[in-house]
Parts: sequence; C-alpha cells; structure tokens
Amino acid sequence: MTISLRALSVAAVLAFGSMSGAAVIAQDAPMVGGAAMPATNNIIENAVNSADHTTLVAAVQAADLVETLSGPGPFTVFAPVNAAFDALPAGTVDTLLLPENKDQLTGVLTYHVIAGDIHSADLVQMINDNGGEYKAATVQGGELTFSLDGDAVKITDATGGVATVTIADVDQSNGVIHVIDKVLLPSS
Repeated sequence: MTISLRALSVAAVLAFGSMSGAAVIAQDAPMVGGAAMPATNNIIENAVNSADHTTLVAAVQAADLVETLSGPGPFTVFAPVNAAFDALPAGTVDTLLLPENKDQLTGVLTYHVIAGDIHSADLVQMINDNGGEYKAATVQGGELTFSLDGDAVKITDATGGVATVTIADVDQSNGVIHVIDKVLLPSS
C-alpha cells in the first residue's frame, strides 16, 4: 500500500496559551517529552527523542511510515501522547501492531495527518471563519472536525471521540506537530 502522507502524529510543544486568535509565541527548540524539538529536524528525527511519544513512534515504525514522515511534506501531525494510547481498550495497541493489521494501523496513523503546514493561529481563524467548526480531510481519507472550547482547540473524530491540543505549533523542517491527549479513530 503506497501512502502519500501529508502529515501524521508525533510530538509538539508550546502551550496553547490564549488561542482566541492571538499569535502563539514561538520558541527556538521547544521541549516535548523531555527533549528539544529543533525546527531543523524532520518529524521523525524529533519524535524519536520524545519520551511522551514512544508508542506513536513504535506504531509509525510498524506501519512502515518512517520514510514518508521523514519526507519533504509539508505535514500537519496531531500526535497522541503515550497516555492517549494507554487509554484505548486493553489489547488495542498490541493488536494494531501485529503485522497482519498493518493496513488498519496505517489507517489510524494517517488519520492523524493533514496535508500542509497548519499552525494554531491559522486553525483558529478557519474555525472562526466557518461558524465555530472547521472540517479537514486527513491523509487517510477521513475527516476531522475542529472547534474551540474557550481557548482550547478540540478535534472530533469519526467515532465522536474528542481530543484536545495540549501543545501547539512545534515546527519541523517538513511541517508542524500539535500534541493531543487522545487517539483519533476513523470510521470502520
């Protein structure tokens, strides 16, 4: 299966702060999972250093998406932390990591990726410009719905699950990462 991935999940750092359209303060190398995330590194080069994204990195490796996510992009990745994977029903991650479930794993991972380089200020603007809700196609082919809850950006998946962006705008050489607190699930 060939995937022209345009953004996936990995890591991010910069607290959302005031997201009511205000600019987010940039850092040279924000910290995510205890590691600096230099903007000169690509998504994979940074993700492998984040202690908060070891499950995501293992899943990306199992799905053979390392080369794609190391490519030129640009990708916008919504990167679930380890605790988000731990919150899935018991055995879910182990089952997805089995070689025979590679296509399903790839679908879940690419559901966390949007083509392009979408920063938080742009996302908030698109939400506001579209009456409080913005829908975007994922690389997987499904759709994510973005909204605001106060200053927090919320992402609703195809199953009705809702993730919150906890760290925004971690620039990468091939896109941007936003850390999220829940694994997003496409429709079956």
